[in-house]
Amino acid sequence: MATINNINPMDIAISGLKAQNKQLEVISSNIANARTTDTGNGEPYRRLQAAFKAQEDIGGVELDDVTPDMSDFLKILDPGNPAADENGYVSMPNVNLPVEMINLSIAAKVYQANTAVMKRYQQMVDTTLELLR
Repeated sequence: MATINNINPMDIAISGLKAQNKQLEVISSNIANARTTDTGNGEPYRRLQAAFKAQEDIGGVELDDVTPDMSDFLKILDPGNPAADENGYVSMPNVNLPVEMINLSIAAKVYQANTAVMKRYQQMVDTTLELLR
């Protein structure tokens, strides 16, 4: 196990930036495919979720897995749609745009927080070097 002296705030912040970048990619995919009724296998797009885990050496966070959300697809009545079933319902992706926008906002704030940590750490290093001169 790492001691407190071996923990580098820059490494932790950078790992957070990388993790949130992956989260933003997943959210972007979900938003881009919110109306995709056929992904080539006869099913609508299935929402993706990113799962994160702590790095073993207390050095930050990393992407653990990107998994599909197995909740039910939304059904809308659209009898004229070629993708409609015999009852006139079309299966739509299980993407909820307000939820994705909230997730996007959270990811952006976490990204900003990590950049603020990096900026403050750099200011501390600069101040320390200035004091040593």
